[in-house]
Amino acid sequence: MKKIIGYIILLVLVCFLIPILGVKRFENLAVASNTLVENQIIEKSTQQKGELEEKQEKSEKQDRKITLLHYKTNQVEEISLDTYLYGVVSSEMPATFELEALKAQAVVARTYTMYKVNHRKHDNADICDNSACCQAWITKEDRMARWEEEVREQNWNKIVEAVDSTHGKIITYENEPINAFFHSNSGGMTEIPINVWGGSGYPYLQAVQTAGEEGYEQYYSEVTVTRSELENKIREKHSDFQIDWNASDCIKVLEYTQSNRVKTLKVGNLNLSGVEIRTLIGLKSANFEIEMSGNNIKFKVKGYGHGIGMSQTGADSMAKSGSNYEEIIKHFYQGIEIKDL
Repeated sequence: MKKIIGYIILLVLVCFLIPILGVKRFENLAVASNTLVENQIIEKSTQQKGELEEKQEKSEKQDRKITLLHYKTNQVEEISLDTYLYGVVSSEMPATFELEALKAQAVVARTYTMYKVNHRKHDNADICDNSACCQAWITKEDRMARWEEEVREQNWNKIVEAVDSTHGKIITYENEPINAFFHSNSGGMTEIPINVWGGSGYPYLQAVQTAGEEGYEQYYSEVTVTRSELENKIREKHSDFQIDWNASDCIKVLEYTQSNRVKTLKVGNLNLSGVEIRTLIGLKSANFEIEMSGNNIKFKVKGYGHGIGMSQTGADSMAKSGSNYEEIIKHFYQGIEIKDL
């Protein structure tokens, strides 16, 4: 009888405890499940927030605006960086050049623009459309009108591809955008800034050889002036100028730069820089030879432009030989990095 009572008590306890333990276990599982769900929600929310911020940042970069001064009208326009670059690249480099050269030009132009943004020359704008001051620029409509009808779309699409495929890429030195000078044709070797503008120069702008430029029309030119024309041009700036045309050394090159440009030239009683002579006479480059014949002085010129930074025809020549835009840029600018804005 006692055994029966004991079994009954044990059975009652078992029946009572099992539901309690089951409920407790269920409660623990529910809590754990709720915690997991909450963590997943927080994690997803954080991820979505990060993706949203990334999209916003990307959108801001894509919609980056600059202020452009139109020097002829003195009007300032706010314009997207990409739209501006389409106008710069299509204005500064022929669309017939290789795509990799156009890409290099796009990166150089973007870098030059950002340098100007950081070192404003104009009080009311980041940059202007005067090529003598900043960079040349043209609207799509004006650019298209100047191309032959059959190549308009093809040329414009090529320009857009050059800019878009290098989107946000700039050239930096010590993590800052460089002053990315460029010119048309180096005449075989680029120049250092100190020989053109004086000052301390830029470590990333060194004189480098440029192969393959001879086949471009910008490589060679001639300018002939008479003795009196030369005298008048020099006297416009130097009233004390005198010259004895019978002297054997009335015009003589005294010094050349490393890139074979005329550094100093003796003309009569004056010592003038090659850069000044280039400006006074209207030569395409300071890389010139002088040939005197009777009353005429002929200047035989190699290259086009100041010769600093990237040579555009040199870039095209490198692209034709298989170089990509990064290799082109790293040839003309020393010790630099190509980074995203």
